[in-house]
Amino acid sequence: MRTATRTSEVATTDAGRRRRRRGRFLLLRLLQGVLTLLVVSILIFVATQLLPGDVARVILGDAATPERLAALRVQLGLDLPVHQQYLNWLGGVLRGDPGQSLVTGRPVLDMVGVRLVNSLTLAGVAMLVMLPLALLAGVSAARRRGKLLDRLFLGTSMIANATPEFVIGSVLVVLLGTTVWPILPPVALLPTGQSPLMHLPSIALPVLTLVIAGGAYLARLVRVSFIDVMSSEYIQMAKLKGLSERRIVYRHALPNALGAVIPAASLVAAITIGGIVVVEYLFAYPGIGSLLLESIRSRDLPVIQAVVLIIAASYFILNFLADTLAGGRDRRA
Repeated sequence: MRTATRTSEVATTDAGRRRRRRGRFLLLRLLQGVLTLLVVSILIFVATQLLPGDVARVILGDAATPERLAALRVQLGLDLPVHQQYLNWLGGVLRGDPGQSLVTGRPVLDMVGVRLVNSLTLAGVAMLVMLPLALLAGVSAARRRGKLLDRLFLGTSMIANATPEFVIGSVLVVLLGTTVWPILPPVALLPTGQSPLMHLPSIALPVLTLVIAGGAYLARLVRVSFIDVMSSEYIQMAKLKGLSERRIVYRHALPNALGAVIPAASLVAAITIGGIVVVEYLFAYPGIGSLLLESIRSRDLPVIQAVVLIIAASYFILNFLADTLAGGRDRRA
């Protein structure tokens, strides 16, 4: 009785230590993320200041007089020292007001809001399609390890991983949008103010591009995780007990394999957010990626800064989510 009590106390103590260790690890990751975003904000601001051209001249045109240019610079705060401009901008961001567009005069949040919803919709639909397909492909390849299907999967997924989204999208446009089988719209022209979900054929090629680019990587992770689980001792014991393969796979192996894959899915989502900029440009999709390129061409600094900061924050949130889903375990533990 005394031994059982002591064993229970040791287990409780170990569990408490693991929880505290996970808490410290997640807190450290959170602080690192906040510091990283601060550094990124500085880099974003400095990079936009180094862009060639004069913002005031871009807005007023080459025919503007020096007096009008000087007055506009004062109005926009461009005459202040760079560090003061950064502090003013950062203070606005922390208050939820990243400023106004230098080109349109509209609040940046109004310009970014609709575009951000469109980008999140595109990424969300891509992930909803990608996850079950990657799971099916990875498990099917793992169950046929070393056979023809597995070798074909490894070869094609390696090619897909090494191919940029721009190339994948261009090939899909040729195959499904223009020359070979013109069955889908080659560009994603959406009516203003309408949800992309109301025009699924228009977003089919952008979604397919993101699914191929990220799904191949995720499916390889599923395959590796499933193979590791299937070679574990408790799976071997289940086989010795005479359990059916179907029950072993779906009741025992798959849930444990998903434990390692779900955090990886968050990282794939972060990669998908990064690829959206290229995909939106390729298919003329009205999201934050295309807004970023439009703002760079017009040198609309507040919009550029806001969009890049949103993308960086999305990376941090998704990576932090991956750490949380993984249990916050320090790999050295």
